[in-house]
Amino acid sequence: MQTNLAPEFKNTADGQAAEAILRKCVHCGFCTATCPTYQLLGDELDGPRGRIYLIKQVLEGEAPTRKTQLHLDRCLTCRNCETTCPSGVQYGHLVDIGRKLVDERVPRPAGEKALRWALKEGLPSPLFAPAMKLGQAVRGLLPSALKAKVPAPQPGGAWPQREHPRKMLMLAGCVQPAMMPNINTATARVLDAADIQAVLAPKAGCCGAVKFHLNDQDGGKAEMRRNIDAWWPYVEAGVEAIIMNASGCGVTVKEYGYILQDDATYAAKAARISALTCDLSELLPDLVEVLREKISIRAESGTIAFHPPCTLQHGQQLRGGVEKHLGALGFNVKVTGCEPHLCCGSAGTYSVLQPEIAYQLRDRKLGHLQDMAPEVIVSANIGCITHLQSGTATPVRHWVEVLDTALASQIAIK
Repeated sequence: MQTNLAPEFKNTADGQAAEAILRKCVHCGFCTATCPTYQLLGDELDGPRGRIYLIKQVLEGEAPTRKTQLHLDRCLTCRNCETTCPSGVQYGHLVDIGRKLVDERVPRPAGEKALRWALKEGLPSPLFAPAMKLGQAVRGLLPSALKAKVPAPQPGGAWPQREHPRKMLMLAGCVQPAMMPNINTATARVLDAADIQAVLAPKAGCCGAVKFHLNDQDGGKAEMRRNIDAWWPYVEAGVEAIIMNASGCGVTVKEYGYILQDDATYAAKAARISALTCDLSELLPDLVEVLREKISIRAESGTIAFHPPCTLQHGQQLRGGVEKHLGALGFNVKVTGCEPHLCCGSAGTYSVLQPEIAYQLRDRKLGHLQDMAPEVIVSANIGCITHLQSGTATPVRHWVEVLDTALASQIAIK
């Protein structure tokens, strides 16, 4: 795609990065076939190719409008198009640039601005945990739309106390400890069973994705730098890896090196952090051999339906590992044969900002998952888990919780 950048963008980092991405696009349109919003809305401007044209127009000097902003807002940033694209267009990076440029030029209505501010400041805040606890206490009285965002309280379980020579950092996350604390403790227990010690850095917090993708890119980068500072002493001490059990956080931390590449102070450290980061599922090949004799799965155990989050299968390009390796441990894990690549509609804060589209996608996804008559639905990202659970009575859990339960059952038998 040929571009002619406007003078105001020609010598900027955003302009140059966007131009390099745009030049890879060959207008083929393969991306529209796998874009969830294009499938629902049928509008070229609500697909990747159309949004690429909109961003190109802005970069070439055309004034964006509220309509431009709306089409970019409707993008889930699921990055399904990146998996489909034969030319390797980094659409996720491009849409971040496009949204930033458009928001600088198109003011938002006051209500919309307030909601976005509340999300970007509230979700990573220390006040989120007490607010969630209060919401759970009165959950039965909440209106259905709000109740869907407040999961029933769950016990966190015990954190293992053994120490091991093998140590891995783990990001607790900003909302996960309050909403579903058992995911983190289950992760620590599974790693402990494999003689790996999960370590939390007390000063690490939100990965930065919430603010970054709500166009507070400076705020998001500040959170990224804080995490790097919190983790760096452990890196210098030789920690083996940084484990992510929320794929949305994982894809962001893996891109710290890209996002902070122009930061003279943090570029090298950010690249090192990204290189050390891996999704929890990437440990499964090693865990299978260690845990095989510690797990007893009933032959008649029910079907586990796995929903691979977009941040796992498209953002991190990790596909097939969870179902393959849990299957090797005796679990009956299946992925739907119908649209397994499509987003469930959670997409970070998307389900709050674009609820109509988000719930259509949720119900479409649940329809395919329920066709397998699962005993439980599992995923790898808290946003997907919470969003899917709001539309079904079937339990929705993180896959590591199922593994943890099987380990605990075997210990109880012994």
